[in-house]
Order: sequence, then C-alpha cells, then structure tokens
Amino acid sequence: MTAATAFRTSASAALGNAPSTFLNVVPERIWFASLALVVGVILASLVGRLNRRLLIRAGVPEAIEGTAFERTARQFDTSTVRIVAKLSTYFIVAVTVIVAFSVAELRYVELFWPDIAAFVPRLFVAVLILILGIVLADKVELLVAERLRGIKLPEVGVIPALVKYSVVYVFALIALGQVGVRTLALIVLLGAYAFALIVLLALATKDLLAAAAAGVFLLLRQPYGIGDEVRIDGRRGIVQEVDLFVTHVETDDGEHVVPNHVVFRRGIVLIRA
Repeated sequence: MTAATAFRTSASAALGNAPSTFLNVVPERIWFASLALVVGVILASLVGRLNRRLLIRAGVPEAIEGTAFERTARQFDTSTVRIVAKLSTYFIVAVTVIVAFSVAELRYVELFWPDIAAFVPRLFVAVLILILGIVLADKVELLVAERLRGIKLPEVGVIPALVKYSVVYVFALIALGQVGVRTLALIVLLGAYAFALIVLLALATKDLLAAAAAGVFLLLRQPYGIGDEVRIDGRRGIVQEVDLFVTHVETDDGEHVVPNHVVFRRGIVLIRA
C-alpha cells in the first residue's frame, strides 16, 4: 500500500466516524435542553394563537372599542388582543428558556438563574395587570363621561379623568406588588394618592356640590317650574328644565344653563302675567 492510499484510507475513516464522534462529545443534557427549547417555542406559538382566538370569540375587541389604549395600539398597526396574545407567547418562551438552561446545567448559570427564573413570571403578571388596568380605566372613563353627559357644568369634565387615573394608579400599585415592591411602600403611596385625590376633588367640584345642594332645595320647595317666566341672574325667559344641578332658561337670544347655586345665591324673580 502506497503512502497516498494509506492517507486516503485514514481520512475516509476519520470522516466516517465524525457524526458519531460529534454526538458523543455533546452531552445528553444539551440535546435535551435543545429539544425542550424547540418544543417550547412551538407550544408558545400555538398558545398565542389560541389565546387570540379565545379573546376574539369572547367579544373583547368589541368591549374595548374606542378606548385610548386600543386607539394607540391601532396606530402601531396592532391591537390589545394581539398584545395580550404576544405576551402569553413571550411568557412561555421565557419559561422554556428557563427550563432549557436548567436542563443544560451550564456553569455559572446557577449563580443568577434562580432569581431570574422567579422574576420572569412575576414580571409577566405585572405587565398583564398593568395593561388590564389601562384598558379598564379607559372603559370606565367612557362610561362615567356618558353618565355625566347631561350635566352641563364645566367641573363635571374633570371627574371621568380622575376616575380613569385612579383605576390606573390602583392597578399600577398591584403590578408593582407583583415585582417585589414592599407592601408598606404601596400602602403609603396609595394613602398619599387618596389624600391628593380628595383635595383635588374638593377643589374641582366645590361648585358642583354647591349646585347639587341648591338643586335639592329647589326641587323640594319648587319656587318655579317648567313653563314659568322668570328672571335669573339678569336673564329673562321661560324655564325649560330643572334638574339637580342646573336650570335651563329659554330667552330671546338662546337657551341659558344656570347653575342652581347661582339661582340660590342671587335669587329669582318669578314674573306673573
């Protein structure tokens, strides 16, 4: 056998044994970790699609239609349902990565990996709670604004916004609690917010409360009624409507909405025929 033949024989044998040698070199735990990662990614994709279909069938898109969060999501060519579905997908991928690293038993990973493995689920829940709070706050704001639409007072406009941010604030505190913020700190923050909210409401709605109190008196005593000709705050006209907060007076130049506390404070002149 010549030297060239011997070289070719040895090279062929080496190449023929290369796959088996590679399989023997890579530990079994690495193969299992890779398999877990592939299965987890496939499962995450399926769960994301399933969650999206379930949310659509549950009527979530119609329920949150018109909210600020949904409008913002549409500007980025997505939707709230898609964001939630993607979050579930990313969560399963993150869990899969945690499992894969645990199975692989890589060196130095055990130094920081337990903390990450415990933090990732809490972070997912916190983000989900925050999104839910924002969407719910937008929906509550729309409902409160719809309920207060008939009250023709400028102070009423601040109430839906206060309700919205109150809901967001409470859900934000719950989300912070999920990621490990101390309960005492959350209670202090909630107390400070409640105090600021009470002060702000008192300043913003003092005229509204005064109008309501005067409206109760006027509705009980009924010094004038619908169809009476009156002079209120220098305006002469026909009373069209009297509710808890305001009195509607039709004059020659249009309809005037007079807060009831103005009627109570400045008086009314009932003009008799």
